[in-house]
Amino acid sequence: MRDWTKQRTERARRLEQAAPFATGKVVKADDVTALLQRVIRSGDRLCLEGDNQKQADFLARCLTRVDPATIHDLHIVQSGLVLPEHLDLFRLGIARKLDFSYSGPQSGAIARALDKGNIELGAIHTYIELFARYYVDLTPNVSLIAAVCADREGNLYTGPNTEDTPTIVEATAYKSGIVIAQANRIVDKVPRVDIPGDQVDFIVEAPEPFYVEPLFTRDPAAVTESQILMAMMALKGIYAEYQPKRLNHGIGFATAAIELLLPTYGEQLGMRGKVATHWALNPHPTLIPAIESGWVEQIHCFGSEVGMDGYMSARPDIYFIGKDGTLRSNRLLCQNAGLYACDMFIGATLQIDLAGNSSTVTPDRIAGFGGAPNMGSDAHGRRHVSEAWLKAGHEAAGGAGPLVRGRKLVVQMVETFGEGMKPAFVEELDSIALARKLGMPLSPVMIFGDDVTHIVTEEGIANLLLCRDADEVEQAIRGVAGYTPVGLARDRKKVEELRGRGVIRRPEDLGIDPLQANRNLLAARSIRDLVTWSDGLYAPPSKFRNW
Repeated sequence: MRDWTKQRTERARRLEQAAPFATGKVVKADDVTALLQRVIRSGDRLCLEGDNQKQADFLARCLTRVDPATIHDLHIVQSGLVLPEHLDLFRLGIARKLDFSYSGPQSGAIARALDKGNIELGAIHTYIELFARYYVDLTPNVSLIAAVCADREGNLYTGPNTEDTPTIVEATAYKSGIVIAQANRIVDKVPRVDIPGDQVDFIVEAPEPFYVEPLFTRDPAAVTESQILMAMMALKGIYAEYQPKRLNHGIGFATAAIELLLPTYGEQLGMRGKVATHWALNPHPTLIPAIESGWVEQIHCFGSEVGMDGYMSARPDIYFIGKDGTLRSNRLLCQNAGLYACDMFIGATLQIDLAGNSSTVTPDRIAGFGGAPNMGSDAHGRRHVSEAWLKAGHEAAGGAGPLVRGRKLVVQMVETFGEGMKPAFVEELDSIALARKLGMPLSPVMIFGDDVTHIVTEEGIANLLLCRDADEVEQAIRGVAGYTPVGLARDRKKVEELRGRGVIRRPEDLGIDPLQANRNLLAARSIRDLVTWSDGLYAPPSKFRNW
């Protein structure tokens, strides 16, 4: 007769072996590594909470100290690999296989580890994709998570940076897995219950607060005139024409410039109330002037941002604030909002090819994709309409009709030459060569060209919705690729024909004088200006303070 409770029995066995290291659910910091050696088995799928920002860093350090002869070949399934310890697990032989979404600071280290064969790569996922697989075929056996505080029953308060935690915990706890949480403090009563104690097996008060990465802070002082010009073109050539009210911005300086131009240039264009009112967005400090100027009605956040907590708590009409007075973020729900409820995504990339495919994967850097493939894809399951969505769909179809589906606006903003004067436009993405080298069955592409509707560079806007075949797409892209090899190889006659049809528009076609693209247009020109706009509520990280 089949045993239907093998997983539950195995969980009980592990908990029994770990019991000597806990008083109730509370584990001393010095006993965590020993505890981990009792609850983890070689070959387990393990999530070591690494989000975009919040890191279970103490548990990460403890995990690197387990005996590789006892615990090895772990399959790491987590959204972000951000800490050096995340890569140490593979270097030490504790972990072997990896499924992830974003690597950021460790993008170079991951590239080197893959090249040396230290990591067996499952896939580079988008966030929703990885979270979905938690509930299908990548369910964690053990999850190590982080919280602001916990009570002795295991109830957790995750604070503004809730991020991935509810998704990780539910997938693990309801499939006979084990959940261990580090908390900044163990208290008698948590301010609010973000994770109920019956889903948490062990808690430990970490020696110091968990690390949070200020990932979404862009200093207005670093915004260039080229980026301001691109932002002006985007506002006049895309925002004003399609009037998207629901949107997501990527984290580049060009989108930061747009946010800083809304109260100035956007006001000149008469767009307040007509665009950018509802957002799926991390709390970008550069959006503070637009919020204070009455442009923004509501923002739901994937996670928080260092220094923004006090500001958000004081603006509960804008942000999702709990009864305790702090933000409640949720990456899974916000990613779904970006996929289905937003009319536009506007972001950046490292490379774009002649079909509009883009990638952030290069031979020496594998940054992952994060949520961009969700934000930057046209969800075919969408059934509600908006004017922006319908207009984009009608342009793509060449007309209207009862069964013409709308399109999400997916905009890529890139300067023609990137860091180190590397061309952003290429004949073939570097990710294709990497896939050949590593034997990957699918080249890692962040956003496929058939989802991209517009490309904005300092040269102009290419509206790919108006292109009628692959050759027109190629020439539209070449037409805004500037003095890169891709741009110099354009068919000048075809590019001018496309410009005549409005597929390509230069600044002068939009009535924009490039000489007007200067820093005086920015609503804030420094971090200190953002603090002033916030009435002193924004408390930027020390590395951004120069006063």
